Amino acid sequence: MPPKRGPTLFDAQRATTLQDQAPLATRMRPRALEEYLGQEQLVGEGRLLRRAIANDQLFSIILWGPPGSGKTTLAQIIAASTQAHFEPLSAVSAGVADLRRVMQEAKDRLGMFQQRTVLFIDEIHRFNKSQQDAVLPFVEDGTIILIGATTENPSFEVNSALLSRARVFPLEALADEVLGRLVDRALSDEERGLGKLKALLAADARGYLINMANGDARVALNALEAAAMAKPPAIGATRLITLDDIRDALQSRATRYDKHGELHYDAISALHKSVRDSDPDGALYWLGRMLDGGEAPLYIARRLVRMAVEDIGLADPQALPQTIAAQQAVHFLGQPEGDLALAQAVIYLCQAPKSNAVYRAYTAALKDVAETRNEPVPLHLRNAPTGLMKNLGYGRGYEYAHDLRAGRSDQEHLPPNLVGRIYYEPTRRGFEAQISQRLAWREEAQARREAEAQQRKDAAEQEQHEEF
Repeated sequence: MPPKRGPTLFDAQRATTLQDQAPLATRMRPRALEEYLGQEQLVGEGRLLRRAIANDQLFSIILWGPPGSGKTTLAQIIAASTQAHFEPLSAVSAGVADLRRVMQEAKDRLGMFQQRTVLFIDEIHRFNKSQQDAVLPFVEDGTIILIGATTENPSFEVNSALLSRARVFPLEALADEVLGRLVDRALSDEERGLGKLKALLAADARGYLINMANGDARVALNALEAAAMAKPPAIGATRLITLDDIRDALQSRATRYDKHGELHYDAISALHKSVRDSDPDGALYWLGRMLDGGEAPLYIARRLVRMAVEDIGLADPQALPQTIAAQQAVHFLGQPEGDLALAQAVIYLCQAPKSNAVYRAYTAALKDVAETRNEPVPLHLRNAPTGLMKNLGYGRGYEYAHDLRAGRSDQEHLPPNLVGRIYYEPTRRGFEAQISQRLAWREEAQARREAEAQQRKDAAEQEQHEEF
């Protein structure tokens, strides 16, 4: 095999040209921990990850955080500081063949030169199970040190076997103060930033940019660059970037929402809990966040129907029709008109009295179905369409409720092993207060059954005593 060609002057010039042409966010990446801003909980003085990087004592990690929070930058800082060979891969373009090649090279490198390999996999959540499995044995035997970066919750997107062999470090969206320092650094830096353009950022434009970037450094820096490059020089060759310039460059807020990711579940949880707590303001906010992020309106409508039966139930019987009507309106109108129907349903659910009595009753009944003997249907509750069935006692002793003065019967409807069970216990809220009064007879019937059972027991004991 011919020796590997070393870097030439042409290669160095090409790399410099690519760096100069890269977006501002790429050019301004910190090159050392001293330049890295934010994520103090991970790389602050004395923190485990900082000490591991400084001492070149690395271990497999998963960096999990929102876009633009510094995951790739942190991996590149590790690459610059470690004596191990650094191998970057993107899960978007790499396949199993690429992984096998890297693993074989890492194995050879370790065997021949006793040099370990740090494998950085960007967007590791995009690897399927077989691709992640291909990495596992090499992480386990120490051939490679894995650094994975992901915007998705590793609990759902990374194999549990691989996850158990790596430590997860959550990154947070950058605070406004950190974003402000990054923007100011980019404006003043003449080597990698916009310093040579003499760009000045108006105070209101700076505040708007930081707010709309939503904690994403990449969005903030690239919008700043677009606004600066599009602005013609004024007197003194300076470029004053105004609020309108930033608005033009951004177009819209960087939305932190993924309708297939963890935020999808977090947001619907927040909406559900806001409804349960009767807070229309919180519920409307989370509804808006979900719709603004591209969530399917029919998914939200389906969840509102669930809230109506789980958290309100018969405390307000109109809650379910309201949500079904909202679902129909969304289906009929589409967006954005149908969004208002969802908002109306959300407000109705929030103001409605709350009860989970139906939910608890059905859950308790299902528990008995699953965990007790499935006794036959009592004979008096069975139909008897044939003579044989009548002779066998089907339907015998059944009380027809409409023939009774009270219009109901307290005859037993449960199998013998569950006699006396009460599943549905209405609250005293909303319409269930009336239901509670209507069902008061159950307690009376139960007390009567218990008294009769006690009488039978006493009679049996007395009879036994007399025989003795």
